Amino acid sequence: MAITPTGANAALSSSTNAQVKNDKGTLGKDDFMKLLLVELKYQDPTAPTDTEKILSQTSQLATLESADNTNSALEKLTKSLGSSQQFSTIAAIGKTADLGSDSISHDKDSESTFEIYFPSSVKAGSIEISDGDGNVVKTINVEDKESGVYQFTWNGIDNTDTAAKSGIYHISSTYTDKDGNAQSTKLGAYPITSVKFDDGDTYLKLGSNYVPLANVKEVY
Repeated sequence: MAITPTGANAALSSSTNAQVKNDKGTLGKDDFMKLLLVELKYQDPTAPTDTEKILSQTSQLATLESADNTNSALEKLTKSLGSSQQFSTIAAIGKTADLGSDSISHDKDSESTFEIYFPSSVKAGSIEISDGDGNVVKTINVEDKESGVYQFTWNGIDNTDTAAKSGIYHISSTYTDKDGNAQSTKLGAYPITSVKFDDGDTYLKLGSNYVPLANVKEVY
């Protein structure tokens, strides 16, 4: 024989089935308030709900309300900080970003392509490719170039017409600008020409490539 709930239990059961539903499967502050009001409405007049119990439930509701407000404020703060960071990154356009490395990984069986930024015009100079011990293994002459980013290809042949070994090589340049001033530059430092935002990540356009902001060591 099925037992049918009566009185306050029936009201609570009906209210819970009809009203206290949400997609997350958890009670929110509105659901908690509905349950408290239904409990007070259908309490037995001869045995009213204990005052301390009501105060305890009210305190729980206040705590839930406070936590909800805190979460909402934190979400707004996170969005605000994210927007602020994006705007500050846009302000970096036109400045120079340094990736903190002037090296390339060279495979002796293939050519190596790299880009160098000349912050001033080039009258004459050279690009030096050095091994891990600082020895210059290849010199590439450069002349008559305006300031900007230029791409170079190294076929892997060193200054003695011998194929260089596979490994890590460092690239820098010394040159004289068109005013006769001595200048220098290196691989890994490029002007920031644009900023791209993709799925919450920030990318800077350095030379012909977009580089994650996290890879940048310094902006000046």
